[in-house]
Amino acid sequence: MDKKVRNIGVLTSGGDSPGMNAAIRAVVRTGLYHGLGVFGIMRGYAGMIEDDIKEMDGRSVANIIQRGGTILKTARSKDFMEFEGRQKAFANLQKHNIDGLVIIGGDGSFRGAQTFSNEFDIPCIGLPGTIDKDISGSDTTIGFDTAVNTAVQAIDKIRDTMDAHDRLFIVEVMGRDAGYIALHSGIATGAENILIPETKTDMAGMIESLTEKEKRKKLVNLIVVAEGDEFGGSAEVAKYVKEKLPTADVRVCVLGHIQRGGSPTCEDRLVASHMGYYAVESLLLGRKNVMVGVVNNKIHYTPLDKAVKEKQKIGQEWMKIVKILAS
Repeated sequence: MDKKVRNIGVLTSGGDSPGMNAAIRAVVRTGLYHGLGVFGIMRGYAGMIEDDIKEMDGRSVANIIQRGGTILKTARSKDFMEFEGRQKAFANLQKHNIDGLVIIGGDGSFRGAQTFSNEFDIPCIGLPGTIDKDISGSDTTIGFDTAVNTAVQAIDKIRDTMDAHDRLFIVEVMGRDAGYIALHSGIATGAENILIPETKTDMAGMIESLTEKEKRKKLVNLIVVAEGDEFGGSAEVAKYVKEKLPTADVRVCVLGHIQRGGSPTCEDRLVASHMGYYAVESLLLGRKNVMVGVVNNKIHYTPLDKAVKEKQKIGQEWMKIVKILAS
């Protein structure tokens, strides 16, 4: 029979995402409601190794639900990749009598949690905190809605300049391995072309389409590129377009880290709060090594190893929609 969890630790790891604070708040207050000791682990696994761990109370998470970033800070730890580092981390958890963990992060964070749990028998619950929405087992991730809305708002502003000057704008959004931000923001802003890592980039077809639009005197065009697109990002795409369409007035805008920051949307606050609550409930029910996700508006549990092995897939019908709506 699994031992009862009495003290839990919560940490944020990897890239920050809007809504992480809402998730921390939910974990802390749900844990306290159930009479658990709750500890915040600073700077992810690095803080676990360095014993940068502090006990939290209800006031520790007051007035944070609307804040971007993470009050627990975040970092990537090379030392945690080594057994000696994980052994040191476990010793520090024992010092604080922590016997359950909630990890808010992405696939790299979940890999670390799975390995750590297997080695030291610490139950771990993962919450998908990543703007990329690239983890299997959840229809959304903490931070995605905010990031994509930030991109949409920025592109809407860029469109004003595009229209005023009859320009072709190439806007690069985040997404090293996943194109969800590019896909959603591109469709929502009426992009003529969307380039993402999940599909083969047809540059010749794109030039043919832009040439046809130029003949129709449609000079205002938008191309949204995910940073991880196989062709090499916005700079390479712009270079190619200028070579093939020398008369086009081409401009490039890289949105960059503004997509990570800012106050989380209502959707992200709700998702993070929902997941944080069920993370603590899961530990109390004896679950271990699962990720809490949302599928069809219901809480869904996915084994951590499955969540990191499988990626969310973008259906081909989306790209067909892009082509039809941009014609």
